[in-house]
Amino acid sequence: MKIWYNKVHDSRRTMVETTAATIHIGRDAGNTIVLQSPLVSKRHAIVTQQNGTLRLENVGINGCMVGETEVLGGQSIEFSPGQQVRIWPYSLTFEAEQAAAITRTQLEAHLRSIMADLELRIHRKLLERLDLYELESNRVGNNESILLLENNIEDICRELNLFGTENAPLLEEVTGLTLRDYLINQLILEGGPALTGVVLLAKNEFDIPATLVPEREGELHNLLSFTRERLQLDDEVDLSGRIQKVENQFAAVFPLVRPHLHVELRRYLILRTLKKDLKDTVFGFGPLQDLIRAPTINEIMVVKSDHIYVERDGVLELSGRRFISDKVTESIIERIVAQVGRRIDKSQPLVDARLPDGSRVNAIIPPLAIRGPCLTIRKFPAHRFTMDDLIELKSMTPSAAMFLRACVIDRKNILVSGGTGTGKTTMLNVLSSFIPHKERIVTIEDTTELQLHQDHVVTLESKQANVEGAGAYTIRDLVRNALRMRPDRIIVGECRGGEAIDMLQAMNTGHDGSMTTVHANSAEEVIKRLEVLVLMAVELPVISIHRQIASALDVIVQITRLPGGKRVVTQVSEVAGIDPETKQLIITDIYNYRDGIRLQPTGYLPSFVESLIVKNLLQLEFLYGANEPAVEPGLGKYPERRLGSKST
Repeated sequence: MKIWYNKVHDSRRTMVETTAATIHIGRDAGNTIVLQSPLVSKRHAIVTQQNGTLRLENVGINGCMVGETEVLGGQSIEFSPGQQVRIWPYSLTFEAEQAAAITRTQLEAHLRSIMADLELRIHRKLLERLDLYELESNRVGNNESILLLENNIEDICRELNLFGTENAPLLEEVTGLTLRDYLINQLILEGGPALTGVVLLAKNEFDIPATLVPEREGELHNLLSFTRERLQLDDEVDLSGRIQKVENQFAAVFPLVRPHLHVELRRYLILRTLKKDLKDTVFGFGPLQDLIRAPTINEIMVVKSDHIYVERDGVLELSGRRFISDKVTESIIERIVAQVGRRIDKSQPLVDARLPDGSRVNAIIPPLAIRGPCLTIRKFPAHRFTMDDLIELKSMTPSAAMFLRACVIDRKNILVSGGTGTGKTTMLNVLSSFIPHKERIVTIEDTTELQLHQDHVVTLESKQANVEGAGAYTIRDLVRNALRMRPDRIIVGECRGGEAIDMLQAMNTGHDGSMTTVHANSAEEVIKRLEVLVLMAVELPVISIHRQIASALDVIVQITRLPGGKRVVTQVSEVAGIDPETKQLIITDIYNYRDGIRLQPTGYLPSFVESLIVKNLLQLEFLYGANEPAVEPGLGKYPERRLGSKST
């Protein structure tokens, strides 16, 4: 039996061959397979061979994955040779005859690692030859600096004998990866007006080399056109769909392109890629340049220089891209925050900023970040979601959508709650679209993210203190000021401090229909969270805080991100007042997420439902139609509960 294993994000694999019928896996040296990680138990798993099949028994504390099945401690499972076993952070493959083929993701990570190492070597030699800081300072309107850099890159590649015959097979695979990247970049640039104001750089000025060869550019154009035709990209209606198709199906089409990659064209494409990447490093945002422009990526997370993660469709994945060094990472972070008039250095190692396109940036460097500079970019979405989109994505049901629309129009105060990255701001955007255009809206945020469709909107943003420690304006200051601006509705992007009391007061003093968001795990936890936030600002008895909440809030919308990355509304609840006997807040679910299927009505009618029906904002037949039972079997009475009780 041959067993191949490697760290999940490392393409280099180790092979162990054994004739034993029983294979022990763990951290201790006495195991057949030794996995050096504190996340692996001393004796983690035992694999036995029986009649051509394998059986894995988890004898450790932590779980492991066999294919897509999780095997917890004490459990066992049968599997076939070649099936992937994951004991975090390792991936193992058991094969009796031959090594399992390397996956496309592993191959791509390996090729990008090779390119990153090559770029590091070239960059070091460029530092010996040129003053890169001077090139960066003088590059505006100066094509000579870029031309000088490109010529030196070509010279260094010749010195390294990069295009020697011994490297030809590897460069051919790298060329395939570069072609795929070129095609994706071409699709992004074609987004044109649809992406204007959304991407940080609508066009990357370094995509086209200064040392242009028209004949080779023509060949590249023909290859990309051929690939587009084979992938039938024109059949996809949106840009995200086209990009996903390229990422998933390019490997199947590449064998048809491979015969046309003659030696000169391969050489030109590799040089073209090296020039672009190094120009991005010297003048732009390095490996982040293309990630920032990609509409399928929602968030970019630099953990350390050689680990850049992205969030795509709610799932975190390693991008395969890397910075040349920690020093380059810090330099590019400084370049990013300098665009918005902020600075970051050892005296001020933490910064929050908003990029010109609206994306949020958080950067932290040593001495606060122990392992090296960290950067998080939450991108401004290219597409403004509508309620129809949420229904189509099955994040919301039509019935709940109609109910929330009626609540917004009828000026009910709504609070959206959920964890980080669950889509609270997106939901706030969607709900705000139902506000009548004749009303005056004041929005207040730490970093402007809301995109309201109405014309009469006043947008306020908090301000941090300057270097002298003065001039700060908090969310609380802005909420108080908003009350003097004659708003019909106030929308606070997020309550995370003492501004919660001011927001509740605003909802209680004639600004019905206001909205905000809070970090919380459930509708019940919202109340506990608001208690803490209010107490951060003022000392009040808990019963008084509950009375403020009961009179201010009408509806709580809870959003949850499921394990697969999907974001769904899991509760729509009414704050139904205070129980006169127990003095506890009554939180009642109007809809909740049951059976892991979808959002369903509980059968409870909110106390204000008559108002919605009288104003023709809602039809009871639609709210509780034949396909959605009015009362869940076995409930007996409405699912009413007090604060702290479990969900119905």
